[in-house]
Amino acid sequence: SGDQECSAPVAAQAHRMQFEADAFTARLGANAEFDPQQQLRVTYSSTVAPGSTMQYDIATKGYEVLKVAPVPNYDATLYDTERLEVPARDGVKIPVTLFWRKDQKKPKMPTHLYGYGSYGISMDPSFSASRLALVDRGICYAIAHIRGGGEMGHHEWYEKQGKYLAKKNTFHDFVDCARYLKEKGISGDMSCEGRSAGGLLVGNAVNLAPEAFNACIAGVPFVDLMTTMCDPSIPLTTEEWEEWGNPNEAKYHDYMLSYSPIDNVQAGVTYPQMLLVSGLNDPRVAYWEPAKWAQVLRHEIANGDETLVKMDMSAGHFSAADRYRYLRELAFDYAWLLDVFGKAE
Repeated sequence: SGDQECSAPVAAQAHRMQFEADAFTARLGANAEFDPQQQLRVTYSSTVAPGSTMQYDIATKGYEVLKVAPVPNYDATLYDTERLEVPARDGVKIPVTLFWRKDQKKPKMPTHLYGYGSYGISMDPSFSASRLALVDRGICYAIAHIRGGGEMGHHEWYEKQGKYLAKKNTFHDFVDCARYLKEKGISGDMSCEGRSAGGLLVGNAVNLAPEAFNACIAGVPFVDLMTTMCDPSIPLTTEEWEEWGNPNEAKYHDYMLSYSPIDNVQAGVTYPQMLLVSGLNDPRVAYWEPAKWAQVLRHEIANGDETLVKMDMSAGHFSAADRYRYLRELAFDYAWLLDVFGKAE
């Protein structure tokens, strides 16, 4: 047919676009009109490279950089990034992105491990100037691309292996990444961070492997899983059953209870230092979840007095509304973290 005649040569000419970094985020840009010269507009970023818009020549496979987001006083040559594949306990390879400053790199670097792993949302390796506050002080910033996200395919990474009765893969992946980085001598002291459903992640991580982390930042953490999911009068609850399961069914109820962070705190065990950050007006994760979790931690764990709660009386789910106040809130988190690492100035 005509379609077959047209598709064969097109498929034969297909090729993979090559980029400089091991870990990066690349997307099609605005290509509103067909270009007979075979020029393709793409956007590109990595943990080292600020966002840029480039023109890609399909014939020569060359790039022309059209615009780069300005970052004052930033020198990309001082930094480097790497992608690792970490074997999880079931043999699945979990991608991890590392970002460090070259003149600060050494064995057993202090490392800040970030993750999310829910709703099929990918934590793509892109540029963030705020991370430089940590990296410039000798901390390696790591992103674990765990199951529950969509990095390795929406169906396989999320629908099949990262939700419902497979949800524990998310938490095991994160812990396995942390232990791998330490066992291979890449990381020494380690902290972890997650926000919202990422709070569920780090809440499980510190329950499963409290010895692996020195500090934990849990932002608007979803940690009182059973109370929230068993109360359909709370906004979003029944919608969330599509992610975790319906607790009115025994198989989901029991499975969810087995990983609800607030219900699985290890009594008498030393935990990492904990910073729980929340907002009084949060409509997605109510303020009482981190407040209740803090009380459980303070009562149960050996070092409960090292659990801190920072409640913003005017913020919602996404922290402060204006940019400068948001940066002040982030500066507080990082200042606390640097103090734990002994790197506060």
